[in-house]
Amino acid sequence: NILANKENNFIASVYFGRQTTGVAFLDISTGEFYVAEGADSYVDKLISNLQPKEVVYQRGYEDRFSGSFGSKLYTYRLDEWAFSEDVNREKLCKQFGTKSLKGFGVDHFTSGISAAGAILYYLEFTEHRETGHIASIARIDQDDYVWVDKFTIRNLELFSSNGAREKCSFADVIDRTLTPMGGRLLKRWMVFPLKDEKPINDRLNVVEYFFRQPDFKELIEEQLHLIGDLERIISKVAVGRVSPREVVQLKVALQAIEPIKQACLEA
Repeated sequence: NILANKENNFIASVYFGRQTTGVAFLDISTGEFYVAEGADSYVDKLISNLQPKEVVYQRGYEDRFSGSFGSKLYTYRLDEWAFSEDVNREKLCKQFGTKSLKGFGVDHFTSGISAAGAILYYLEFTEHRETGHIASIARIDQDDYVWVDKFTIRNLELFSSNGAREKCSFADVIDRTLTPMGGRLLKRWMVFPLKDEKPINDRLNVVEYFFRQPDFKELIEEQLHLIGDLERIISKVAVGRVSPREVVQLKVALQAIEPIKQACLEA
């Protein structure tokens, strides 16, 4: 209830493997789960971009962790066995109800799988056992995005202002999203600028369609106002913490989706 509506609440896990460093990010309030691996400098950029509230990593790597990622992160250390690749691969498959991780495109991420499974162990360790809403995982590919380091994020004031005034960051200025889900997606798009021309043009084509079809835009806006934070409500249902008011909101949201679906099919 105290989470900022338009911000993700990620917990991260870092595993220092023999060849690459694995990292995973999980927002238990929405079920979003991401994994990646690469050099420490690449992982540092991911951590700076996604700004996890807590980071777990293996005991015995304190100097390397602080040297690579600084000392300002809130951290927790786990024993090495919690990052076992074989155990964590099995743990992830059980979580997603699959026989392998190939369908998620992360089967070859050995260090990433070690990191991702450690997050699930940490949830069990901290008594977060209701995780049915965590149903998939997505990889973050290093070659797909322009990587922005923490100094650039700070100097461009992308998410926070360096001055005395609050709510004057770039994100605050451009965010006109109608739902918390849209606000979180916008920030992810900001920290992961695309390099491939096709998906960039796909996004621009959608914007152009809304611009040229004002009736369609108005209908979508009306229905989006009714949806609210569907992701977090569904997550609360999964963990058995949904309130009667949120159940009613869920009903309203599901009813609002149908006109959106129909309008998009006809577009």
